[in-house]
Amino acid sequence: MTRSRSAKWRRAAGRLLALAARPVRSAQGRHGTVLEAYRGYGSRDEIFLIGRVFRQSRPEDDRDDGEIRRALRDIGRRIRRRKVVGAPVVARFAGAEQRVVTDRDGYFRIALRPLAPPPQDASWHPVALHVDMEPPVRGEGQVFIPTERCRFLLISDVDDTVMYTGVANKLTMLWRLFVADAQSRVAFPGVAAFYRALHVGDTGDQGNPMLYVSRAPWGIYDMLSTFFEMHRIPAGPVLFLREWGLSWTRPLPRKAEDHKRALITRMLALYEDLPVVLIGDSGQHDPEVYAGIVEAHPGRVKAVYIRSVSRSSGRIEDIERLAAAVTAAGSSLVLAADSIAMAEHAAGLGLIHPDAVATIATEHGIEPAGTTRVVASEEVRAALADDPATPPRIIVE
Repeated sequence: MTRSRSAKWRRAAGRLLALAARPVRSAQGRHGTVLEAYRGYGSRDEIFLIGRVFRQSRPEDDRDDGEIRRALRDIGRRIRRRKVVGAPVVARFAGAEQRVVTDRDGYFRIALRPLAPPPQDASWHPVALHVDMEPPVRGEGQVFIPTERCRFLLISDVDDTVMYTGVANKLTMLWRLFVADAQSRVAFPGVAAFYRALHVGDTGDQGNPMLYVSRAPWGIYDMLSTFFEMHRIPAGPVLFLREWGLSWTRPLPRKAEDHKRALITRMLALYEDLPVVLIGDSGQHDPEVYAGIVEAHPGRVKAVYIRSVSRSSGRIEDIERLAAAVTAAGSSLVLAADSIAMAEHAAGLGLIHPDAVATIATEHGIEPAGTTRVVASEEVRAALADDPATPPRIIVE
């Protein structure tokens, strides 16, 4: 192995270990009890927050050890974490207080109605938390509340929409993040610039809510957060993950489409005054989930963007249903494998500033093949059948 390659692997290994150990080093708590809060979301009427309470061994005096040895020791502490069941957690926000207990996996869920109006000049707000034990373990959560400048809500899938498949596999995710050329092989080209443009809107200061839905478990929250930071993708209120909750009586996770449909429906109810933009891919269940959302909420969905369009017969049927639902609701659908086609359409709707398209094209780096075609919903199958070697760029209106 060459010296340069050996050095590259050592750097990659160091970054892997640092990521795996970082949550341990930054964990809050005393006497081995840790209160960990994930980013929350809400409105001026109600906020939601999820977190976990667990125990881990105390760090040893390792000042004389090397960085890799310290990281390995911290990883061992993380593996040996023990959930705390039934722990009383108290949350305080804007004059209101709620007391909950952790579930059988050590998670707690806060749903609290503020008694005083949160400040209007900020999107992120602190939530005071503590575990009511002796001595108390204190922490702080953050919740996102849209300001009056927001113009729409964006809900996006994560797997094969923002990043390539592998997010639910920790080792695969770590490998793609930190081994050579990870940045070019993890995120879809142009997606970060596109999402930044959607977040700020056409005026540049809207701060539109970015909600991310994934089937992955809460256990990879740190990895996804790091991925978003690396690529400068706007952070959502929280990456909407779920604990898989596997058991002998239920050995498989519940259906992904049920998970996504429930979350999206909840978000539409919470942000009832905002129209929504949906982004997903055709590889799993996004077309059928989004079709149901468009049908159940006519007039709420401004646009649907579907990435990595599959031409398999089963997926085309689901895309046809989505196209019909979008057309009936007076919305629009973009089927494309690249971010530029979506950005051009979004600029036409006034969702992003027209100048942002050039920035997205620069980040994309590769000129997309083919031209964008506008078709009717009943023409989708024929349009996808044309030139199978070229990725589709289709608008359905």
